[in-house]
Amino acid sequence: MSDELELDQRPQFELGDKVRICKPIRNDGTFFGQPMGKILAVPGDEGYVVYIGTFLQRFYIYAVHCLTKGFVVGCRAKELELVEKNP
Repeated sequence: MSDELELDQRPQFELGDKVRICKPIRNDGTFFGQPMGKILAVPGDEGYVVYIGTFLQRFYIYAVHCLTKGFVVGCRAKELELVEKNP
């Protein structure tokens, strides 16, 4: 998916979907208690979509509870791949 207006379409993932992170997720300054730029999640980390928000009225942001890390990180759709749909 490109950087087009994602909000014109339905979200690619749904609440409860199990996803895998495909790109390193770094702290952009919104993750309290960790330095800016610190890697929060790495490719291969898996978790569940627990919230779907928006950013800049253009993109969906998927809050993913990373199982191995024990915390929630925000990801764009292009940083995730589906492992298992929520039944």
